[in-house]
Amino acid sequence: MVSYFDDLSVFHADTCKPLSAAAAAGDMEMRALARGTYPGERLPANEMRELKTVGYWDAPRDQSFPLDWHRNEGIEFAFLSRGRVGFGVDDHHYELAPGHLTITRPWQSHRLGFPTLPACRMHWIILDVGVRRPNQQWRWPKWVLLSRAEIDELTTLLQANEQPVWQANATLRDAFEALAELTRHGGDPALMSRLKLQVNATLLEVLALLRAQPVRLDTYLSSSRRTVAMFLEGLTANLDLPWTLDSLAEACGLGRTQFANYCIEITNVSPMDYLNALRIKRARELLRAEPDRSITDIAALCGFDTSQYFATRFRREVGQTPREFRAVKHRRTARDAEKAAAQAR
Repeated sequence: MVSYFDDLSVFHADTCKPLSAAAAAGDMEMRALARGTYPGERLPANEMRELKTVGYWDAPRDQSFPLDWHRNEGIEFAFLSRGRVGFGVDDHHYELAPGHLTITRPWQSHRLGFPTLPACRMHWIILDVGVRRPNQQWRWPKWVLLSRAEIDELTTLLQANEQPVWQANATLRDAFEALAELTRHGGDPALMSRLKLQVNATLLEVLALLRAQPVRLDTYLSSSRRTVAMFLEGLTANLDLPWTLDSLAEACGLGRTQFANYCIEITNVSPMDYLNALRIKRARELLRAEPDRSITDIAALCGFDTSQYFATRFRREVGQTPREFRAVKHRRTARDAEKAAAQAR
C-alpha cells in the first residue's frame, strides 16, 4: 500500500536527466545497471529486485549543471574516487574528497555539486530495504548473504546513526571499482551472479568501516516520534489533500491515538488544529500575495471543502473574513505606496 508519506516526496526515484544528457553528449562517461526510472542498462525484472541502480560516472572536466536536491527510494552508498565535490544533506554541507563514502537514507534530501558539478569520478549503489520513513522495519533482500548477526549489526549502525560522510579505505575503493567493472560487461551470462557476490562484498566492507569508527548511536533517529515530526514539517506542501485524522496517522504508519499523542507533544495542539492553523497561515499568505485570485480558489488550494467553511474558520482564527482581511491589506499597501511616492518627491 502506498502511503501519503510517499506522496509527500519523502522519496522519489531520481531520473538523473542532467547526467544522462551529459553522457549522451560525450561530456562524461556514465555506466549503470538499473531499473525503474534510473538510467542505465536494464536489470532483469526477477533478479535482485531490491537493487535499484549500481554504477559510476567519470567526468574528465567540469560540468555545467549540479545534481540538484533529491531523495531516493532506497539507501544510497556513494564513493568518490577522484575529484572534489560539494555535497549537501538536509541543512549540512560538506566538501567531498577522494576516498569519501556517503550514506543517505530515503528521507534525507541531498545534492551534489553547487553551483555546478566539477570533474570527478563517483560510484554508487541504491538498495531498497523497504523503508520510506525512519520508524519502519528494514527488510534486507534474501540475496544478501551476510549472517543474521551481521545484518542486525549493519541495520542498527545505519538506523541509529545518520552521519552522511565517512573516510573509506583502499579495500572499499576496490569493491566499488569491481562493481564499476561489472557494469561494463552486460553480456556476461554470469553477470547477475557476479553482481550479487560483489554487492555483498561491498556491504561487508561498509560494515567493517562502520565497525572501526566511534559511531554514536541515537535511537531517536529511528523512532515514531521523529517520523511524525518529519511528516508534520512536510505537511505545508500538501495542505490541499483531503486529510482526516485517520489518513494523517496512516501516513506515518501509526494508530490515530498514538499519532495524535506525538502531534500534541511536538506542536502542543491536536493534529486537526495544527492542520487548520497551517491552512489558515497559507490562506493569509495567498490573500496578500495574489489579490486577483478568487476566495474560492484560495479555499481549495488550502484544503477547505467549501469557501463558506473556509470563511468561518478564517474569521474564527483571524477575527476577519477573508474579504475583509484582503481589503485591509490592500488599503495598507496603497497607503504605503502613496507615502513612498511622497517621500520620493
